[in-house]
This record gives sequence, structure tokens and C-alpha cells, in this order.
Amino acid sequence: MTSNLPITNYQFSALADQLLSAGCIKFGEFTLKSGLTSPIYIDLRRIITHPKLLAEVAQAYLPILSALQFSRIAGLPYAAIPIATAISLAGNYPMIYPRKEAKTYGTKAEIEGEYHAGETVVVIDDLATTGGSKFEAIEKLTEAGLVVKDVVVLIDRQSGAQESLAQAGYSMHAALTIGQLLEYWEENGKVEKSKIEATRRFLEQTR
Repeated sequence: MTSNLPITNYQFSALADQLLSAGCIKFGEFTLKSGLTSPIYIDLRRIITHPKLLAEVAQAYLPILSALQFSRIAGLPYAAIPIATAISLAGNYPMIYPRKEAKTYGTKAEIEGEYHAGETVVVIDDLATTGGSKFEAIEKLTEAGLVVKDVVVLIDRQSGAQESLAQAGYSMHAALTIGQLLEYWEENGKVEKSKIEATRRFLEQTR
């Protein structure tokens, strides 16, 4: 199940405002990979251009991680690797990451960083949509003898990832949900009401 969101109201407001101003979440008309036209686009790769925001994003993961038992964090390529690095520095957590493609030379590693079979790792990602990319990474980690129980993301898009991961026996935890963000921006007038409503309709239709 998704964790209760443990960040403070101040942290939530600061993150919501900065994600919007940094263009990490945009409203308009966007063609998704699926071919659907969406009124919202979430691009958390832009976080790396804003060091202060990246540091605050890392801080948002720490209360969740402090309640979990694990040996290392595993950042998913590519968007979550800088986030996981920032978390590693902020929380002093050893980090690894599964490669998208195994090296064809040298060690031919599937996973970068030091780890030992039998250790528990927490998967770190930026966004949860359906959960598909999480399963690919979890498979690589478990094939290497690592144990995965928890996945932690910055934003839960509330499009089924929590449920699909839960069915497979994994717990997903999110610092923010898209529903909370929309509610905050609507209450504060940061985003036009018509765009908020269009986004809610779209998210409901694609669940």
C-alpha cells in the first residue's frame, strides 16, 4: 500500500511550487508514448537542472526510508539515478543501480555498485504510473540475489502502480500524489481550474 505522506506541510508546499515553476509538471496538450493526448505532462528529469530542488526532493524521501529496513538503495535508470544519488548523500545510504543494458565488456555488469546476495534493497524511482518499469528493475535485482520489498517514488500518478506492485507482494510508498498536488494548486490558484478539472477527468479515464 502507499504510505501516508510523512513530509511536513511546508515541505509539501515548497516542493509543489518548485516542481511547477521548474517545468517538471506542465499543463497543456501533450502526446504521450501511448498515443493518448494528455492535459498534463510530468517530466522529473528536469529536477537535475535545479540543485536546490534536487536537494529538497531527496529530503522528501528520507522520512519514508527511515521507517524501512534495508541495506542499500537502488536507483532506476535514468531519471531516478541523480535523485537516488542525492538521497544517498543526504541519508548516507549505499547506492547501486541496475543497468538498462548489461555491459558487453569488462565486468559485463548488470548492476553497478557494490552489493552482496541476500541483502535487502529499496527501489528508488521518480514517478509511479502503471508499475511496469519497476518490475523490470526488480527482476534484475532479484536475479542477482537481492531482496526487494519496497519501492519509493516522489510522485504517485495514481494510475495503478500501487495495486499492481501490491499484487506482486511489493509495497509502494510515495512522497506526493498527483491528487494532492492538483488539490493544492487549485486551492492556491497556481493552475487554472479548467486545467485542473481536465487533468482529473483524464486521470480518471486512464485508470
